[in-house]
Amino acid sequence: MRLNAKPTLVIALAGLSLLATACSGGTSSTTPASSSTDTASAPAAATSMTWWHNMNTDPGLTFWANQVTAFQAANPGVTIDVQPYQNEDLRNKLTTALSSPGAPTIFQQWGGGELAAQVKSGYVQDITTSAADAITALGGANAISGWTVDGKVYGLPYTGGIEGIWYNKDLFTQAGITSTPTTLDELNADVAKLRAAGIQPISLGGQDNWPAGHWYFNFALRACSQSVMAATVQSLDFSDPCWKQAAQNLVDFTKTNPFNDGWQTTSAQTGAGSSAGMLANGQAAMELMGAWEPGVVGSLTQDQKIPAFLDWFPFPSVPGGAGDPTAAMTGGDGMSCLANAPAACADFLSFMVSTPVQEAYASTTNSIPSNPAAASALTDPSLQKVAAAAKNTAYTMLWLDTAYGTNVGGAMTSNTVALMSGAMTPDAFIAAIQAAAAQG
Repeated sequence: MRLNAKPTLVIALAGLSLLATACSGGTSSTTPASSSTDTASAPAAATSMTWWHNMNTDPGLTFWANQVTAFQAANPGVTIDVQPYQNEDLRNKLTTALSSPGAPTIFQQWGGGELAAQVKSGYVQDITTSAADAITALGGANAISGWTVDGKVYGLPYTGGIEGIWYNKDLFTQAGITSTPTTLDELNADVAKLRAAGIQPISLGGQDNWPAGHWYFNFALRACSQSVMAATVQSLDFSDPCWKQAAQNLVDFTKTNPFNDGWQTTSAQTGAGSSAGMLANGQAAMELMGAWEPGVVGSLTQDQKIPAFLDWFPFPSVPGGAGDPTAAMTGGDGMSCLANAPAACADFLSFMVSTPVQEAYASTTNSIPSNPAAASALTDPSLQKVAAAAKNTAYTMLWLDTAYGTNVGGAMTSNTVALMSGAMTPDAFIAAIQAAAAQG
């Protein structure tokens, strides 16, 4: 995350709810329109804002559209033009849009190094004072350190959770696996059992690069100490041997043939043939993903419901590393305001994380809310397990492509497939990352 990520703090965030479930109306009926009056003050003059976000599928798409309607009703004169995009398309679009006259008033914010760079360029509004009550409700600035730069808050997360491995309980049973693996050796043994049973063990959307990158992130979390992880946010120095060790460990794991056939050309999260689709439809037993996975998987089943077989376990421990075996990768989805945004923007961000909206969000979209007061609204057992596990982590670390910024993060994710495929050595992989860091 940034600036000065405080990875020792469990940040209640996580990769977003890009969820998808068939479009069905009425998803916001659980959130009273009057809830916005707790966090927003009606502006005196007409105010128009644009909102770019990545919740382009239901239930998130309809849910947030209805929350906009509720906010507008409680704030006469405010109108919000909602423009949803697919996640990767949005990231690419924001790269150039923020410096243009057509920049959105409200936009998706993943925090960390990306946010720090945006703040440095003068694109983002400081909401430390204007959203003070909402920041307090989320646990204070330290609890959302991924959205802070030099002690000031520049965005609010609306969802969170830690990363782990989602799996099909039925396929595990079919392969004779009676418990989930807690060590890399146990995971390797389970991969062998699944292969022997004719089941593809782990689906991986290598075509999109970032899912492969997340495997490196987790191996690095196990190889590198917390102090190295934290110091690297500032130094961007990857000379510690643990970074190469993580790369070698990933190469060695890939050689055991754990991933689906053709993983290099498999897409990640969209369509029946994607890595998430393979898990959803029983074609693979596992996938490494964030807390958004149940919603995505549910949208890709025939009945468009989260399957009863879906469950979760933490990334296993890896021998020989200096990392804490209970540490976890995390990330989050939030929103920021453009630097010159009207006051209604911070009001809307505060509305998004208010307890009534967050409770409805958790129960409607099966996503982990960022507001701790809304956690009791979670109904999905697997997400309850993720939320419980987050309380037992030694520390959490933001996705490394977020924590270490665009250049370094891009080098990590874009080169991991080559590393795993044997087209790049661990030495060359680290050299590419260090070269990206030198670019600033």
